[in-house]
Amino acid sequence: MNWLASVDPLYAHGVTGVVLLIVLIKVLVGFGVLMGSVILMIWFERKAISDMQSRIGPQRWGPFGLLQTLADGMKLMFKEDLVPAEADRFVFKLAPYLVLVPALITFAIVPLGGTIHVAGHPIMLQVANPPMGILLMLVMSGISVYGVMLAGWSSGSKYPLLSSVRASAQMISYEAALGMTIVTIVLATGSLSTHDIVAAQGHGIWHWNLIRLGVVPFVVFLIAITAELNRPPFDVVEAESELVGGFHTEYSSIRFAIFFLAEYMNTITMSAIIVTLFLGGPAGWVPNISHLRWVFPILWFLAKTVGFAFCYIWFRASLPRLRYDQLMDLGWKRLIPLSLGWMLIVAGFLVARGWGFLMAALVLIAWTVLTRAFEIGQGRESGVESVLPMVGERPLPERKLRDASEGEES
Repeated sequence: MNWLASVDPLYAHGVTGVVLLIVLIKVLVGFGVLMGSVILMIWFERKAISDMQSRIGPQRWGPFGLLQTLADGMKLMFKEDLVPAEADRFVFKLAPYLVLVPALITFAIVPLGGTIHVAGHPIMLQVANPPMGILLMLVMSGISVYGVMLAGWSSGSKYPLLSSVRASAQMISYEAALGMTIVTIVLATGSLSTHDIVAAQGHGIWHWNLIRLGVVPFVVFLIAITAELNRPPFDVVEAESELVGGFHTEYSSIRFAIFFLAEYMNTITMSAIIVTLFLGGPAGWVPNISHLRWVFPILWFLAKTVGFAFCYIWFRASLPRLRYDQLMDLGWKRLIPLSLGWMLIVAGFLVARGWGFLMAALVLIAWTVLTRAFEIGQGRESGVESVLPMVGERPLPERKLRDASEGEES
């Protein structure tokens, strides 16, 4: 019981029927908040992108088109559910849930506010606070990779299989940079608990990990998690012009909807995770109003999360899709070395200032050598020393082709 009380003060006096009821209510409220947020997120994205592109967007179902998502969901629920003849039926039906459930579980470890007292019981506005919450998030991210891969493999078709293979390669590639960025946060905080990470940033904006660790881990995490979510400009998994509809080509009805439900649910969850890890979670200015002090942390958390959700919409509306080779180069040749080097620098400064400057110098030297090695390798791939001939080589080198195009325009 002492161990449980250290994790959540709700268990300080043991596990009683009232405590179990409170936990059940927290689970149901967390699920309801996330599902309601998904409906609003889909509407928000469609309206925001339509405004950016001078269109109207949803407007017929409900005020301002708010019920359009419900109408689409009901339509998909009543459509015919098809299972391909060559599909593995059990895995085919299981795969959508392997993508959906991790988003639900990950949202459970996000602190939405402070601690309130109801009937003498202290209640953390967080569904669960496991001591290894960050590891749980990484585990759930890995399970979602299995869902994508199994969805393509079990369909019994080559197009979903090809898409799922490169989807899993993309997600695993950016998982490495994501993990090293999280290790940097854990080193600075000294805990794997999301509640402890938020508490360590609760002493003011200068204690937020965004500033305390430098902006680099935040930028790396934002790029890596965008690629993990298959959001633009990294949505090559569902590039309709290349692989039909991607790994979910053979899905229909409600299972087809579950994949898109999971995508938007993951977008909200990871926006909340970014706020938790880098922007202090619900931390913010709270006025001295005795009965409403518990509301303002929730409002701060909501405002920060909505801001990041809008950033994802902005990315979709404005950025072009990367080619797959550009995507993999960014992950393996840029983000992984950068996140590893920055983690070593932060670890050095945590030991002593002298060690920090020494690690910074070593990382700078290693970065220079690595950049030069990449330049030499790229020259050998396309030059006279290349082992294999180029596939689909342009008639002119890229630089000459660009110069010629600019000359014609002028």
